[in-house]
Amino acid sequence: MRLNHKLAVLAALVLAGAACHKEKPVVPPFVPKATPTPAVVPANPTPAPTPRDVPIPEKDRRTILLGTPIDELDKMGLLGDVYFDFDKADLRENDRGTLTRNGETLKELDFLIVTIEGHADERGTIEYNLALSDRRARLAYDYLISIGIAPNRIKAVAYGKEIPVCSESNEDCWQRNRRAHFAITGKTAAR
Repeated sequence: MRLNHKLAVLAALVLAGAACHKEKPVVPPFVPKATPTPAVVPANPTPAPTPRDVPIPEKDRRTILLGTPIDELDKMGLLGDVYFDFDKADLRENDRGTLTRNGETLKELDFLIVTIEGHADERGTIEYNLALSDRRARLAYDYLISIGIAPNRIKAVAYGKEIPVCSESNEDCWQRNRRAHFAITGKTAAR
């Protein structure tokens, strides 16, 4: 009987193995995909024009800009920043031209209201940098008033070192922070 028992167990194992056995799936042979051809990019691509680069016909410029929201006007770069040397509130020659162009733009677009923000780099005390940035903003303010821009269209504020555009501690960064920034902050009633 033992032999019969062994044969029965062996037969059960063979049947169980046969039931569990599955055929291996057919795997298609590997075919490498063609590598895509890289896009050809010119060495110096021409950048997309910014709003400042797109010319607006002079007769339509005022009408278009009058209808443009203030935040968009400010982003257009209509007015440039004026930069200063370390510990100075005197205009440099090339920045004198920027200030003159800003005055011409404000005369042409006589509906713009501007805030001149005085800034300083991180060196020095808070009090000293506030006083220095105030002198920088006032210099630009006084110049614009002297060429005929109405005082009710301009405001000067001092931020000192509190709102830097660059936070690294090196001369290039400090130079970018020593500025009078011209922000378009409103419009007067249309004339």
